[in-house]
Amino acid sequence: MAARTGHTIKAVLFQVHSIAGLILALLLSVIALTGAIMSFEDEIVDHLNAGIMQVAPRRAPVLMPDELVTRLTAGQDLGKVSAITLSSDPSAAVHVRFARDERGDRPTSLYVDPYDARVLGSPRGEAFFATVRRLHRWLLIPGDGKGWGRPITGTIALGLIVMLVSGLVLRWPRRAGSVKMWLKPNLGLSGRGLHRSLHTVIGTWVLPVYLTMALTGLYFSFEWYKDGVTWLLARPHAAAAKMPAKPPRVANSGPVPSIGFDPAWTTFQREEGDRFSRALLTLPGGPGTTIRIRSWGKASLLETTRDEFRIDAVTGQLASAERFTDKTFGETIIAAIYDIHRGAILGWPGKLAFMIAAILMPLFSITGILLYLSRRRLRRSASPPLGRLVPGE
Repeated sequence: MAARTGHTIKAVLFQVHSIAGLILALLLSVIALTGAIMSFEDEIVDHLNAGIMQVAPRRAPVLMPDELVTRLTAGQDLGKVSAITLSSDPSAAVHVRFARDERGDRPTSLYVDPYDARVLGSPRGEAFFATVRRLHRWLLIPGDGKGWGRPITGTIALGLIVMLVSGLVLRWPRRAGSVKMWLKPNLGLSGRGLHRSLHTVIGTWVLPVYLTMALTGLYFSFEWYKDGVTWLLARPHAAAAKMPAKPPRVANSGPVPSIGFDPAWTTFQREEGDRFSRALLTLPGGPGTTIRIRSWGKASLLETTRDEFRIDAVTGQLASAERFTDKTFGETIIAAIYDIHRGAILGWPGKLAFMIAAILMPLFSITGILLYLSRRRLRRSASPPLGRLVPGE
């Protein structure tokens, strides 16, 4: 009875695994390959733009942010500046980003000389990687993160988890303790046997990586999943503190004051001194006056090991300061989810391993489809011709 039940469960799992694989094969391959392309995006972009990201250091003081923006935009319509990246390195150029225009398009960013606001050039590769990122995250579906692309990619990640778990159960050998059974493909086979060996063994190799990618990817797709992870790993009062209350609605009493970067930048420099390596200053997207400043220390190697400040752009008053070193262990995991998702938490070897695993995704699509087609052929050849079932022949 137990054997029959186990056989039935495996038969159901096999159908689920096959159907999910056939439905998601192409989309999983697209998401995986675009993720592989982005694995070393920072290194590629830095290499392509090495000539415009550095300037000759001078004895003259660098321009304050507002003066730099004023000189940059004087006499030319570049769009509204939305963010700038400043550095403590006197030889580093300033990176200026612009807000979306009325059509929803974002003008290309610029690298600017911090001493005289001279335009050094637009970064090569920026538009390409932006398109790849939108394809990876939202499948280029209109609306980006606010459209249907976000829940669709999240559903695909859930489907991948189902395939991984069902595949592991189906693949479980009788000699589970044999490393050879788990990890060594039988390259002496051909046809269906070779396809099955490659599909199952290489799948075992990359299963931990795919499971990590899927579980962390869900964090960016579903709010309920993000809230659950936050509840599980973060301190309750810290999680509540990170949810700023919505400002009260007030009647229009006049034009919204024009705000700049200087008061917030002055406060940030007073707070941080020379401890930071680079800082990203972002103007509010709405009518507020609070500027967000993300900063990275000089010894920071990961994108997520950053501090975050919120400073009033009019008064220069510090509203909040969230330092990475003050986070609990669970909060550091939440902060590092993006770096975990792409393997960067393990340095460049981790990114390389995740990239290779992502490149292998089409292999599972191809071998899975070949196994499905060969199984259908076997079933057709095993079925007796209909003519033989006619009585009297």
